[in-house]
Amino acid sequence: MARTHKVTHKLRKAPQPPLSYRGAIPDSDRAKSPSLDRPSGPDPELTPGDRVEGLGNFGKPTAEFGTVERANEDDAIVKWDDDGRTREHQPWLKKA
Repeated sequence: MARTHKVTHKLRKAPQPPLSYRGAIPDSDRAKSPSLDRPSGPDPELTPGDRVEGLGNFGKPTAEFGTVERANEDDAIVKWDDDGRTREHQPWLKKA
């Protein structure tokens, strides 16, 4: 039996993948745009004692005000002026 040795050639790396359609934004440019899950701009950290306003759908203010009692990078416990305490995700809060 004769053995055959198949030579596999390595493919060259393309500098960038082809665009999905004419006029599409290249991936290298898309990486520079801000992420969509957080609003752009300076995001002040919430600390205990900060006054905050609740945000509803699409970031519309709800006219509910409260005071931050505890906060970490994701959530904050807020003592609302009208109600009791609730745990809110920080994107749903805005410093007043």
